[in-house]
Amino acid sequence: MKPVPKMKRKSLAYGIAASLLVSALLVPALVPALISSASANSDDAVVQKTPGGVSYVSGGVGTDSIDHLSSLAGNFNLKLVFALNSGSYVSDVKVAIADAAGRTLLDTTSDGPWLLTRLPAGNYQIVATFAGNAVRRQATVGAAKLRTVDFRWASE
Repeated sequence: MKPVPKMKRKSLAYGIAASLLVSALLVPALVPALISSASANSDDAVVQKTPGGVSYVSGGVGTDSIDHLSSLAGNFNLKLVFALNSGSYVSDVKVAIADAAGRTLLDTTSDGPWLLTRLPAGNYQIVATFAGNAVRRQATVGAAKLRTVDFRWASE
């Protein structure tokens, strides 16, 4: 290995020092943007799939999450909305959806007041349970059009 001439070493040292200084100045400016971006992405609901192949996603806590779910709604044919009679949305709702033959196709807990799912066209029995109170609904779902079913509870 050849020794580096003194002048080149000095230039290299200045270059490294300048790079470190620029990095030190940029990191504080970038960190809030990175944290904000990570927070927004962590709030985005992720589409799940049951072993039987039923796709679903839940969420809707905050406007970013509602916007995200609204953008996904065209990919689903059933939307469940969970709220109190007062109008306040609720989450952590246990949801079970069974087909006309009584087979459970979806058994999950909603992460927010909206749950979107894609089911084969047909008739379904939906049971949503919040704070120990179960509400049952029948729903007929088509192949393409989004059907919305509301669930309401008197109180927590």
